[in-house]
Amino acid sequence: MVLLYILIAVFSVTLISLVGIFFMGLKNSTIERFLESFVSFAVGGLLGGAFFHLLPEAVESTGPPIFLYVLSGIIAFFLIENFLHWRHCHKGECDVHTFTYLNLIGDGVHNFIDGMVISAAFVTDVRLGLATTLAVAAHEIPQEMGDFGILLYGGFSRQKALLYNFYSALVAVAGALIAYLSFNHIIWLKDFLIPFTAGGFIYIALVDLIPELHREKEPQRLIGHTLTSLVGLAFMWWLRVFLE
Repeated sequence: MVLLYILIAVFSVTLISLVGIFFMGLKNSTIERFLESFVSFAVGGLLGGAFFHLLPEAVESTGPPIFLYVLSGIIAFFLIENFLHWRHCHKGECDVHTFTYLNLIGDGVHNFIDGMVISAAFVTDVRLGLATTLAVAAHEIPQEMGDFGILLYGGFSRQKALLYNFYSALVAVAGALIAYLSFNHIIWLKDFLIPFTAGGFIYIALVDLIPELHREKEPQRLIGHTLTSLVGLAFMWWLRVFLE
C-alpha cells in the first residue's frame, strides 16, 4: 500500500511538468514577449533553489565534502556543455542552445532526488509523505514554468519543450522506486546528488542564462529582467520559510 501511495504522489508531481500546456494556444508574438521574463524568473528560481533549498539540505546531511560535490557539479556541467557544443554546433551556430540540454540534465537529477525524498518520507510515515509531496509540488510549479520557458528560449518548439520537460520529470519515478527498494543503501547517493545538482543549477544560471539577459540593451527592460529575477529568488525564499 505504501508503494501505491508513493507512485500516486510522484506521478501527481510529475504532471506539474505539463504546466506549459496552458501556453500552447497563445500566439508566437505573445509567447516571445513572455520568454525573457520566463528566463529571468528561471535565473532567480535556479539560484534560489540552489542556495535556499538544496545547499541548506546538503549542509545538514552531507558534511565536509559538500563544497567538493558542488564544485564537481559545476565542472561536470561545464564539460557536458562543451561536449554538447562541439557535438551539435557547427561554425559557431546552434539550432538549439546547449543550455537547454544542460537544464534538462540538471532538472532530471533534481527530479530524481525529489522522487527519492518523497519515497523516503512515505516509508517513514504516510502523513510525512503527504506533507513532503505538497512541499515538492509547491516548489515544482515555478520551476517547471521556468524550465518550459528556458526550452522555448533555447530553440525548442512548444510541443518538444512540453514533451522533453515531461520526460525529465518522469525521472522522479525512477528515484522513488530506487529509494523504496533499497532505502538503507542509497543515503550516500542522495548526499552526493543534492550538492551536485546545486552546482549544476548555479552554473546554468550564471554562465548560460544571465549572459543571455545581458544582450538586452534597453535600460527599462534590463530593470524588468532584474526585478523578475529577484521575484524568482524571493519566491524560493518564501517557499523555504513557509515549508519550515
